[in-house]
Amino acid sequence: MGANRTVETPRDVVLIGGGIMSATLGVLLQELEPTWSIRVLERLEGLAEESSGPWNNAGTGHSALCELNYTPERADGTVDISKAVQVNEQFQISRQFWTFLVEGGRIPDPAAFIRTTPHMSFVWGADNVDYLRRRYDALKDHPLFVGLKFSDDPEVIRGWAPLLLQGRSGSEPVAATFHDAGTDVDFGALTKILTNALVDKGAVLEYGAEVKDVHRTNDGVWHVLGRNRRTGDRFDHVADFVFVGAGGYALPLLQKSGIAEIKGFGGFPVSGEFLRTSKPELVSRHLAKVYGKAAVGAPPMSVPHLDTRVVGGASHLMFGPYAGWTPKFMKKGSLLDLFRSIKGSNIGPMLRTAIHNVPLTIYLISQLLASATKKFKDLVDFFPDADPADWEKITAGQRVQVIRPDGTLQFGTEVITSRDGTIGGLLGASPGASTAAPIMLQLMQKCFADRWEAWSPRLADVVPTYGTQLGEDPVAAYDVLARTAGALQINPPHRVGETASV
Repeated sequence: MGANRTVETPRDVVLIGGGIMSATLGVLLQELEPTWSIRVLERLEGLAEESSGPWNNAGTGHSALCELNYTPERADGTVDISKAVQVNEQFQISRQFWTFLVEGGRIPDPAAFIRTTPHMSFVWGADNVDYLRRRYDALKDHPLFVGLKFSDDPEVIRGWAPLLLQGRSGSEPVAATFHDAGTDVDFGALTKILTNALVDKGAVLEYGAEVKDVHRTNDGVWHVLGRNRRTGDRFDHVADFVFVGAGGYALPLLQKSGIAEIKGFGGFPVSGEFLRTSKPELVSRHLAKVYGKAAVGAPPMSVPHLDTRVVGGASHLMFGPYAGWTPKFMKKGSLLDLFRSIKGSNIGPMLRTAIHNVPLTIYLISQLLASATKKFKDLVDFFPDADPADWEKITAGQRVQVIRPDGTLQFGTEVITSRDGTIGGLLGASPGASTAAPIMLQLMQKCFADRWEAWSPRLADVVPTYGTQLGEDPVAAYDVLARTAGALQINPPHRVGETASV
């Protein structure tokens, strides 16, 4: 194969990575600056094949209706809902962005990526039942959580999700919350829809484009260099702005850029596994996403859940995740990824993280050593009558958790931008895809501060409530939820006063 080196005509924007973040940012920029040229570089032979892929994430449409790790218990016994409210607020921005695209015809059919799927929390044991009741009490009157129901009656819970009670002895107290306006989101399908919309308006999409280096030259522009895995040809794309949305590879590429803002940051890779079944008799009897409580010492991304998943029009159930470990930063990465990311500036923070997170290390080791029988028992805790013959193991996406310069291990996302705003990237994971729109808007506000005021009128059309708190205005919250639900063809919201304990 040839190895010709070409220098492209300068492009305004180069997006590295063909996942949900690049797709979201690209569409937002196209709406605000339709004359800008955009190039998307994807290392693999298809879009959304890593973290954005439908089997590589839970597809929950994270709105904190059911995720108990967003509502920790304080020392005084009260439940802190601030993180849950923040996550829900962020998801409403994503819903507004998708609604704008549906109403404008850029998303032809929302059913291709989103559908109503009730969200539930489920616990057992007296202490956990008490916690869930207090969580419900703290959330039920909030404008973004209106419609949340609670029950500790096994028969009511059986009506919500029969498999949870099938085979359960009845001697142990159980409780659940239920919200009928939750969603299942296929972020892989959404990524393809958004990227196709980008290309339809003139963006260039290049598959097999493996970026090897990102650097800025004396003329003030960025050079994105690499090799096309299909042809062997080298490329050198230049841009005024570069976004590194390459999942686990964002860290090493930002390190290669040489920007001061990435110094001290490291990454801790964590892989995962799920159990999956497509057996119709089971799938038809569990139409919900059900989250439980994480085991003591488990990281937040390991909260167990039994989920309805619809991928390619077919319904499945997934249970997990089971934590694993590999030094790879991507599923289709290299065993040397972690070691190559260690630099003089981040070795100290990485060592401090290791020392301060011994329980996490022990947890990961225990997960790696756990037998298939032990892992299946976790599913049996949720679904006592589960039969191993009905389930298969699948490998989920690779996550690289953020290690901050102070040695903190961060279970979330981190926006990194250069001081001059000419390059930005995203590190981290959950809630990730669900909050892609507000995260990319945050990045844009930092990188394009000089344009932000001029963009504001158009942004008001795209995401009307960006910069405000819906939770502080019950009427506005209901109106936004109702509008987006109608456009996205999902269950409508409840009005204040409709909350009911069953």
